Amino acid sequence: MKKFPILYWPYKTNGNTDYQLSRKVINNATGLMPEVVIADLDIRGIFENNEDATIYYPVFCESTGWWGELLGGNGVVVDKIIVSPECQLMVIVAETKANLHGNHQLLAAEISPSSGFFKKMNSSIATVADMLATDAGTILALFTGKNPNQFVNILESTGNSYLGCIGQY
Repeated sequence: MKKFPILYWPYKTNGNTDYQLSRKVINNATGLMPEVVIADLDIRGIFENNEDATIYYPVFCESTGWWGELLGGNGVVVDKIIVSPECQLMVIVAETKANLHGNHQLLAAEISPSSGFFKKMNSSIATVADMLATDAGTILALFTGKNPNQFVNILESTGNSYLGCIGQY
């Protein structure tokens, strides 16, 4: 079964070494050159039209909030590929196609800032991986953790809302 690779690249491509390396890495991994999407990424639409698609999403050093586009899109991060010291590709597949047997998951939550909450989360339960403030004064946070049930229980017991698991690797 083909994985139909799609490379999301909303940046300039001319003379971009990371872009060329990303295409080469995807071709080596899949045997196919990826279709390149430069417009806004509609993850839900892609997977509704082709649930066997694999999206390669570039994340650069010091970028924040890259995972926000995944929420509600039925996409799951199943792997990451290092292209260069500045760029890595997040490998995203449809939630229905993800092999959910990994040890670490990317878990997203909307939370109200609380030092006690972060002390609990930066422990064996989960570790903060990325954060993005919202206009409403809450924080969308991405955590890595091993036990989604324990993560959700801690979130709910502190009055925060859980947005869902967006991937694992």
